[in-house]
Amino acid sequence: MKKVSLLILVTLGIISCNTSNEKADGYGNFEATEITVSAEATGKIEFLQVQEGTILEAQTQVGLIDTLQLYLTKQQLIASKSTVSSKSANVLSQKSVLAEQLKTVQIEKNRIRDMYAENAATKRQVDEIDGKVKVIEAQIQGIGTQNAPIINDLKSIDVQIQKINDQIKKSKIINPIKGTVLTKYAEPGEITAFGKPLYKIADLSEMSLRVFVSGTHLTQLKIGQEVSVKIDGAAEMKSYKGTISWIASQAEFTPKIIQTKEERVNLVYAVKVKVKNDGSLKIGMPAEMWIK
Repeated sequence: MKKVSLLILVTLGIISCNTSNEKADGYGNFEATEITVSAEATGKIEFLQVQEGTILEAQTQVGLIDTLQLYLTKQQLIASKSTVSSKSANVLSQKSVLAEQLKTVQIEKNRIRDMYAENAATKRQVDEIDGKVKVIEAQIQGIGTQNAPIINDLKSIDVQIQKINDQIKKSKIINPIKGTVLTKYAEPGEITAFGKPLYKIADLSEMSLRVFVSGTHLTQLKIGQEVSVKIDGAAEMKSYKGTISWIASQAEFTPKIIQTKEERVNLVYAVKVKVKNDGSLKIGMPAEMWIK
């Protein structure tokens, strides 16, 4: 009986040792695509509704950079456009008067030519009326030439107004993606400049675990394959379902943060595993990947 009991204890001890000696197929850390939102204008930050840890929706305005000077410049351009437009209207009115005069002279020209054909008018009368027609046509052409630079001025003002509108649009701080604010770099009331970082955001709803596997395990992996991902828990390791989204095509040396000094010289392959985040996963958190 004692021998049987001893055999059972030895067997359980062996099973326990085998279980504890099991190793994961890959080790790594969680990461996410981080986006740094920077200012696209220079000026005072009127408001910035961003707090670290909050979730922001995509394409929503979260802040504004002072646009007063841009607004005043735009109003000045609109006033200039109105002045230039009045000049163009004056020129066009003159052209309209000359056009009516040309119609009258054309009628007179046709009447005199008919009379000349019946020997009721002289050649001199015909030449005089032809001359009047040419003079009025030349005046109309001259007015058209006068109006051309005015039209160009109007086009130039329109381009400047469009430029101001674009600057005003870029003064609005628009959040690019839905995600969690990681870091805030600026506060309302500060003076910012073009390209200065305002805050950093990342979509943490789905994390990416970057692990490193040996060449022997590489043959067991393929993109789209489901694997098990484990993180340290209070009592035992917590498991998640993961999907392999990327496998490196070239080997590299194991990063020193992963394994011991002896194992860091081994060649491994980087693999990315997509994992749905339940709120427990954080950027930089270590985790293990299990193929089976």
